[in-house]
Amino acid sequence: MWRYRELMVFLAWRDILVRYKQTVAGIGWAVLRPAITVLVFTILFGRLGKLPSDGVPYPVLVLAAMPAWQMFSTALSSASLSLVSNTSLISKVYFPRLVIPCAGVGATLMDLLITLVLCSIAMVFYGIRPAWTWLLTIPLSMVVCLAALGPTILLAALSVHYRDFKHLTPFIVQIGTYVTPVGFTTGLVPEKWRLLFACNPMVGIIDAFRWAFYGTPVNPMVLGISALAVAVFLVTGIACFRRMERSFADVI
Repeated sequence: MWRYRELMVFLAWRDILVRYKQTVAGIGWAVLRPAITVLVFTILFGRLGKLPSDGVPYPVLVLAAMPAWQMFSTALSSASLSLVSNTSLISKVYFPRLVIPCAGVGATLMDLLITLVLCSIAMVFYGIRPAWTWLLTIPLSMVVCLAALGPTILLAALSVHYRDFKHLTPFIVQIGTYVTPVGFTTGLVPEKWRLLFACNPMVGIIDAFRWAFYGTPVNPMVLGISALAVAVFLVTGIACFRRMERSFADVI
């Protein structure tokens, strides 16, 4: 992988350019998507549902979760089909196939950085003073990359053999929006279900982002289980990918 790092960077940059090519808003979609999501969640769950928001304005609760969830959902939606989208490249040239989904996840870093800046500006607008913990969002962003990489690699490999995942992946992302604490706090989950809920790798990561932004407490047990889930998904994804990799050129 290290030997082919330049190819990975090139493919990631190509994915960024293709994603926003011939669009009116261009890179502005990286701002519009989280902004519209925050607006919808605020109206449905903040105003109508009146869900608690950790003592901060409800839009801040959602904004703190958006950098992590935006990157994870985008990577799952686009990078999981990266192998199928690069059929000609895979069938004609040899290189580690793992480069392609990794480049797809890397391309979403641009959206994550833009969303982080947007969230920081919005939180200052809501009167939340910047703290040193805001700097921890940078290493946390790397953890989000690892969290996205495992499921993405697994889905990318499965999509080559079973094209059903092309239709299943958007459904998984849609369901994930509601079983991940984007529009609510982890504290709303009943205690008896909280450990099972933490098996979602994004639960601990989003709680960590909220702690970094405005200091809400983090349950160490939830954080630990989510970290373990990230590792399990990553190891499983790579193992399955390596096992199926030899047949990609023939099947695709």
